[in-house]
Amino acid sequence: MGRIDYYHDPDAPPANSVVPSVVAFVQNTAEQVLLIKRSDNGRWALPGGGHDAGEFISNTVIREVWEETGINVEVLELSGIYTDPGHVLKYDDGEVRQQFSMCFRARPVGGNVRTSNETTQVRWVDPADLPEYDIHPTMKLRIEHAMNRTRTAPYIG
Repeated sequence: MGRIDYYHDPDAPPANSVVPSVVAFVQNTAEQVLLIKRSDNGRWALPGGGHDAGEFISNTVIREVWEETGINVEVLELSGIYTDPGHVLKYDDGEVRQQFSMCFRARPVGGNVRTSNETTQVRWVDPADLPEYDIHPTMKLRIEHAMNRTRTAPYIG
């Protein structure tokens, strides 16, 4: 299924749904960041996805990272909540979703990097190399906030 991100675009369609979702900022012992290349829009991002009924939000993080990357993680802490109504995602099935995302810091505890039907590439990236990747501005914000370990409160906006 394809996806188009609209970010403060006056031509964006109106949202018709809101789905709580998560992304995981995962760093290994070399401080590399786990990135995926999404199959729906071709951009690089943190792994993540929608929260399912009946699951704890930390289990959503663990499940989504595993499904998309093959890496098992331990959730460490919440790094931010992102609710920008000017960011909507339009899917091929007609859904237009308003962004509502929670970003969590996590660490790898096992597994091996692999792709999935949602990812065309998965890799560990040195933070200095992040500017070379096509990453949506809202995802860049999550990465920046998660890397800043001195922050004491999550971004809420």
